[in-house]
Amino acid sequence: MKASVIVPAYNAEKTMGKCLSALQAQTFKDFEVIVIDDGSKDQTAEIAAGFKGVKLLKQKNAGPATARNNGAKQAKGKIIVFLDSDCVAEKNWLEEMLAPLENSEIAGVQGTYKNKQKELIARFTHLEIEKRHSKMAKQEFIDFIGSYSAAYRKKVFDEMNGFDTSFPMASGEDTDLSFRINKAGYKMVFNQHAAVYHFHPISLKRYLKVKFFRAYWRTKLYGKHSEKMIKDSYTGQTVKLQTGLFFLICLSLFLAPFGVNGVYFALVLFGALLVSTVPFAIWAGGHDLAVGLIAPPLIVARTVMFGFGLTIGFIKQLRDTI
Repeated sequence: MKASVIVPAYNAEKTMGKCLSALQAQTFKDFEVIVIDDGSKDQTAEIAAGFKGVKLLKQKNAGPATARNNGAKQAKGKIIVFLDSDCVAEKNWLEEMLAPLENSEIAGVQGTYKNKQKELIARFTHLEIEKRHSKMAKQEFIDFIGSYSAAYRKKVFDEMNGFDTSFPMASGEDTDLSFRINKAGYKMVFNQHAAVYHFHPISLKRYLKVKFFRAYWRTKLYGKHSEKMIKDSYTGQTVKLQTGLFFLICLSLFLAPFGVNGVYFALVLFGALLVSTVPFAIWAGGHDLAVGLIAPPLIVARTVMFGFGLTIGFIKQLRDTI
């Protein structure tokens, strides 16, 4: 068997059927499907069990990193491919995911997103990712693979001991694995033709919660890979600039009671933050006018959540080391 597609799932009854139906319709046929039910409390397991040929594994709720690792242990394919349960693959997705691995020098492949959602927050989220993927598409090799659509040579995955299960949620465990593979000297590529449709958050509250926890766990990630704080193939430098401006604004306001004209500096820095949102707003507006119009305030809100997440995450990491 050439490939094993591993799908971790937790309370995914709304999307599980669509995900597995799309896998059964793939143009490439020499693969198995392994679903790992991560202690779901809904009908996820029952839906997966209803699909012929799907191998269903169950575990107590332990997070996607553990689920993926458990699936990989049961995989028979030389290539292991990870797909999230809220993703619906195009018919040629697996074929495209495997194509770069015909080159023996390639150890990992990252696919891309498409989106059909009509909700404004989901459309904004999709364009955020599309912008980053356009950056990755220009690079010969990458150091980042998101596990929603990821392929690895099994021998390389096993050599890396899989995902770090100390990341308890979808929070950077895939980035950590990518960085480790990159450090080991293996090559990874981005394939913009390997596409899945993804269900992004549709509410502002859910969107900001995701951003908070991404930043919160980023402190652990940077604790393991400090050199990646400066640059990686996925994270835009503008995002780092905006986060830095947030901390400078907070510092200015903190110093204001001590005789420093902190409020003035905070307003100037906030103006700089707003200006930094303009390039993306213009680019997004060219694709979706409504998204372009809401981009500046959403980016500011995202930056605030990044800042809070990094702060609390740093405090936690500091406490854990004491």
